[in-house]
Amino acid sequence: MEYRKSILITGGAGFIGSHVVRLLANKYSDYKIINLDALTYAGNLANLSDIEGKSNYVFEKADICDNEALERIFSKHAIDSVIHLAAESHVDRSITDPMGFIMTNIIGTVHLLNAARTFWEGKFENKCFYHISTDEVYGTLGDKGLFTEETPYDPRSPYSSSKASSDHIVRAYFHTYDLPVKISNCSNNYGANQFPEKLIPLLINNIRKELPLPVYGNGLNVRDWLWVEDHARAIDTVFHNGVLGETYNIGGVNEWKNIDLVNLLCDQMDEKLGRNLGASRKLITFVKDRAGHDLRYAIDSSKIEEKLGWKPSIRFEEGLSLTIDWYLSNQQWMDNVTSGDYKSYYLNQYQNR
Repeated sequence: MEYRKSILITGGAGFIGSHVVRLLANKYSDYKIINLDALTYAGNLANLSDIEGKSNYVFEKADICDNEALERIFSKHAIDSVIHLAAESHVDRSITDPMGFIMTNIIGTVHLLNAARTFWEGKFENKCFYHISTDEVYGTLGDKGLFTEETPYDPRSPYSSSKASSDHIVRAYFHTYDLPVKISNCSNNYGANQFPEKLIPLLINNIRKELPLPVYGNGLNVRDWLWVEDHARAIDTVFHNGVLGETYNIGGVNEWKNIDLVNLLCDQMDEKLGRNLGASRKLITFVKDRAGHDLRYAIDSSKIEEKLGWKPSIRFEEGLSLTIDWYLSNQQWMDNVTSGDYKSYYLNQYQNR
């Protein structure tokens, strides 16, 4: 079959990437969706077991820092579009291992940009390199104000600094080489298939096992939470309708103090598990604050709403309830991820491919 588009999605076995891969593969049968993932600790092909047999979906195990692999994949699949999600993304890990973030988020992005530029050979019509980034590049906010697309960059962690660097490099390729790029910066995502180093799945797992619930500092740090399926829809929207060279902020319009979120999650879990209301709150344990912990993130999404017609579809309380239901219904997924047994899935499914 001849496909209308051939889209390379990097990091497609990860949390956000798997939702984007699934959405596009199911929605556009005339698109070939190539999922490139190195299958590091957070990449999990079980996230996509429901679509692995689709004729328009292909998986390629590769590292974005491997030039030869990128050249082979671009040529083999005649890549005409890139949606770049592959990244090291956990702030705590970036504090203990900054070099890994430099290599993947900066160097890897440069390799990918060079592969696209070389393969497309200056013939950029109907081509697109779409780079997915984070609101953390903007730094921290006080009690008031919102991040806009014009907010000056002020990253505070090795993670956010590495993403800020990659954003600047992507823009440089647009201005220097006319490479057709788009960028979006999103707020904290939550939903199904998220690796349990992140707050919400970590809390769900610990509450289920009646383990302590670690909360940094006094729990007053504020985040804007975006349901991952809404983010996937936004990526679809920007990819198809966004203007080349432009940046779009994607947020949930949904600010929560960490401690308020934890309390809400505790209460929902108590109800769903049939425990006495307040039982899970007793597990909350305040721990030493994260180094360089930003006080507040909040995104102004008016540009994508007004220009492209996207907006969040779900209230946080409902999205959180659906998220909890997914994890409680997929305890084997969580147990496999936390034990490491899920790696056998890759060997069984792809060792001879």
